[in-house]
Amino acid sequence: MTFRRLAPVLLALLICACGGDSRDGGRVLVLGLDGMDPATVDLLMSEGKMPNFARLRQEGAYGRLRSQKPLLSPIIWTTIATGKGPEEHGIGHFVATASDTGEKIPASSQLRRVEALWNIASEAGRTVASVGWWATWPPEQINGAVVSDHTAYHFLFEDGFTGGAESGEDKTWPPELAQRIAPLLRRPGDLSAEELATFVDVGPEDLQKEFDFTDDLAHFRWALATAQSYRDVGLALWREDEPDLALVYIEGTDSTSHLFGHLFRAEGLAGELAEQQRKYGRAVEEIYLFADRLLGEYMAQVDERTTLVVLSDHGFELGKLHDDPSRTRDLRRVSERFHRIDGILYLYGNRVKANARIDRASILDVAPTVLALLGIPPARDMPGRVLSEAFDTEISGERVASYEASGAGPTDSATATDDPVRQAQLEHLKSLGYLGDAGDAESQAESTVTASVEAERNLAAIEFENGQYARAAEVYRRLIEAQPDDPSLRASLAGTLGALQRYDEALVQLNRAIEIEPLNVEAYHNRAVIFERRGEPEKAVADYRTAVRYQPQYEPSQRALLRLTGSADVRAPSSEAEARASQLVQRASQEARKANYSEAMRLLDEAERAAPKYVLTYQYRSNVAYLMGDVATGIAALERALELEPDNALYKANLERLRAQAGDG
Repeated sequence: MTFRRLAPVLLALLICACGGDSRDGGRVLVLGLDGMDPATVDLLMSEGKMPNFARLRQEGAYGRLRSQKPLLSPIIWTTIATGKGPEEHGIGHFVATASDTGEKIPASSQLRRVEALWNIASEAGRTVASVGWWATWPPEQINGAVVSDHTAYHFLFEDGFTGGAESGEDKTWPPELAQRIAPLLRRPGDLSAEELATFVDVGPEDLQKEFDFTDDLAHFRWALATAQSYRDVGLALWREDEPDLALVYIEGTDSTSHLFGHLFRAEGLAGELAEQQRKYGRAVEEIYLFADRLLGEYMAQVDERTTLVVLSDHGFELGKLHDDPSRTRDLRRVSERFHRIDGILYLYGNRVKANARIDRASILDVAPTVLALLGIPPARDMPGRVLSEAFDTEISGERVASYEASGAGPTDSATATDDPVRQAQLEHLKSLGYLGDAGDAESQAESTVTASVEAERNLAAIEFENGQYARAAEVYRRLIEAQPDDPSLRASLAGTLGALQRYDEALVQLNRAIEIEPLNVEAYHNRAVIFERRGEPEKAVADYRTAVRYQPQYEPSQRALLRLTGSADVRAPSSEAEARASQLVQRASQEARKANYSEAMRLLDEAERAAPKYVLTYQYRSNVAYLMGDVATGIAALERALELEPDNALYKANLERLRAQAGDG
């Protein structure tokens, strides 16, 4: 295993810049709560339900923490820990790809290309403890302790850790730390019915099922047990080892929101959603209250030398049902589509102003601020700022050039084993909608790891957002060479070519993308943008309309249509009868979102009687029938829709899917 070492000249510069006792800067305790939403915290505080967060606000500094897209945890938490964006730190997705087998492998510390807070603080002579932080396996040799993110999967093995390494030495640094923390680690099966009753209402039969990440209750039990484990390990290391810097990560708030966020204070639910709500309706609120109690335990450890930093990587849209529940049959709030750009940020304790407001804080500001609090100068190649407005004493603005030694850090490849944990991580990510494929469980071979296609795609998108169009285009072209039939890659390449004003080349890519996948909404939108720039507004409007026709909530095309035509309604009724049918269809859609399928079908019957040729009636009837498990009715409805709109690619694709499900070919 390769570990980072700073060049001696940089270390000398650092010590010289700091001067004095290595502990002069005080201690810093960072508590990361994944996916904790600031609006939800504010709501629960206003109801008197989160007293410890309320105390943080009264006695400390607070604000919202602006994140960066893509809102994916390993990317953002690595940015927080390094003070650098993914284009520099190199982690661009949840997974990497093994170049020899093509397997998906969870992002690891080996793929990070820059120094993190634990490296910098260690080299400056500080002691560090890191618990559960994303992409910290394999653990690095630092001046302190690392409990890597793979530790959460200890329950997979009889001895608590992977076979052959009975002490779990490949999960922690130093290796013997594994045995020390073993009594603090909880398995999902350790949670009693009484403990779970705080969060969910389930019967004994639910608790007897074998563990499976696709089972909501099992997944939640894993998230809660892991949160408890990392909470207790973090507290123990803070009290017993007295590190100068500790970073403790809690994932449970995010997983619980993915699993049950659609149920948060939702009203008027019926059928299967009502049953979900009966069992799990209070889980999200209770995990927030759990986080508040956890926070209280950490606040109790804050002494006069300690600054507590509490933050989340992003927020989460809660309590809103799916616009189209037929697109996600299990009805959960899966995938990052429901992440919000702003997370929470609170500072408390040593040198922090009481009731101070922090404005426009960014995830890039966290690392420089933590270093400054430790008495370590941030680096000039960290683009973030020190959040000096949060403190009642001056925080030094001194900076050094960089902590990146020439040739230091890992390359884009590394060896990765730990296959049982790898597979469990992939199943966890797939269950939450982050991956379309849980990977291959059979291969146990050691593999060479490179940045995954997903990661490179994300990094190219970031280059595009930063205005580096030529660099983004180069990445997309390389990806297309390997995957020539990926329509989204071609649409993205076209976007970069359009930004470079190479419109003819862009259109070639977009036409090919639409040929490969007629439902590629991004391709229609990008082609419309090209037509606009070429002075062909009629063609642009037609493609914007097609994009919205296939994905009614696609905001970029909606905004373009409003700008060009004054209306984003691509299904405007052509008669009074169709207007009546449209109203009924919308009411049916609302009922379907609440799982009141019988009422939705009644309204659709009424809409069909009002306007037999109004095509949306049949589209929605097919969706509701699918949700009810009535495939035959869904097929019949789509066949009727295609009689009215023979060129509709969405109807064709859905019909093909339903026929395959019914065994009709």
